[in-house]
Amino acid sequence: MPGKLELVPAAAGKRLGAAVLDWLPPVTILTVLLAVGFFGITRTQSGGFIVYGTSSLVLFGGIGAGLTLIYTVVLAMLEGRSGATPGNRLMGIRSTDADGYAPGGGAVFLRGLITGAGMLLAVIAAAAVMAFQWFGVAVLVLGPLLFLGAAWAVLVVLSSTWDRNGRLRGWHDTAAKTLVFDVKAGRNPISTGGIQGPYSFAPMDLPPVQQVASPLAGAAAAASATAATAAAYAPAAPAAPAAPAAASAPAAGERPAAQRPPAVTAQPAPPAPGPAASFAPQAGTESFHPDTHPDDDHDRTQVRGNTQAPVTVAMLRIRLDDGREIELDRTVLIGRNPAGHPGEDSVQLIPMADPGRSISKTHLHLLAGNGGVWVTDRNSTNGSAVTTPDGIRTALAAGEPTHVRPGTTVHFGDRSFYLGQA
Repeated sequence: MPGKLELVPAAAGKRLGAAVLDWLPPVTILTVLLAVGFFGITRTQSGGFIVYGTSSLVLFGGIGAGLTLIYTVVLAMLEGRSGATPGNRLMGIRSTDADGYAPGGGAVFLRGLITGAGMLLAVIAAAAVMAFQWFGVAVLVLGPLLFLGAAWAVLVVLSSTWDRNGRLRGWHDTAAKTLVFDVKAGRNPISTGGIQGPYSFAPMDLPPVQQVASPLAGAAAAASATAATAAAYAPAAPAAPAAPAAASAPAAGERPAAQRPPAVTAQPAPPAPGPAASFAPQAGTESFHPDTHPDDDHDRTQVRGNTQAPVTVAMLRIRLDDGREIELDRTVLIGRNPAGHPGEDSVQLIPMADPGRSISKTHLHLLAGNGGVWVTDRNSTNGSAVTTPDGIRTALAAGEPTHVRPGTTVHFGDRSFYLGQA
């Protein structure tokens, strides 16, 4: 188990201690009642036949069997709903399913059936002894069967010692797909959100957002600068000519007023070219060309506003291996029966049919971003992997977001989906 999950597999010794504490009381009561019943058997001889009186055995054996059955059902219900039994509580361990939640009655029944297979065989043999009245060989038959049944139960409980996957599972756990955790040394997954726990699986190391100037704002600023430059360098209004003092003839050698060339007003030096001024028309230029007409200026390029069409963002879509296509418009959880953590209210849940139980209840967490999808394996039992467009397959690290781009295939358990664009 990853260290950040704070989960500790239960040691084999604690498992055995919990099993002994759970089953010692009913086994003791059943043994005592059966012994009383056997000692109460009477033996009489009638007509050359030996007749056994088994009424006491039937009575006390029936009481013991009934109490044991009731205790077994109550114990299975407690463990199926909470993962706790009296022995589990005293030893500080809890039984869970593959996702870290309560194991359920079916899984508990299967575990108990495998563990108690030897004892069940001894019970069947005892019933046969009573039915056929083989009391003479009862001790020879039932004694070894009871011993072998107890030895088998101990061996199954301790079988997690030989599990190569971190001693997580015994033989009965593998068959029932259950786990057992030490809640004194680590976290109790049943009460803290399963194996993945109360953690946020959204990617936390996304690249920072880059500040980009708006093209509309830039166009407005350029227009303002152009208007300001034109206003600053517009020619001053010509002063009104002074009235002549008197109507007199022009001085010698001086042309008449009607023949004089128009006076040229001195203009200020044009500004140095800049980002706005280089494209701005210079006001008052027509004063240098009094004979030009606006209609003759057909080669002048008109500067238009800087307008851009809206950028279209491609919608990401996944195509599941069962043919369904789903757009990724929000956070998505995929699994056998997915469920979000507290606070994950706006997630989209995608349940997958899984007859082989190869995927976990909540197997994958998807979050669209950066032109692709952040994929997180929520500590599933069988893991996940991705195959990139160039054909390279890579296993996903449990609990760590991985960014994949369109064209990638994501595998989870025996299922998969393809990431594309709508």
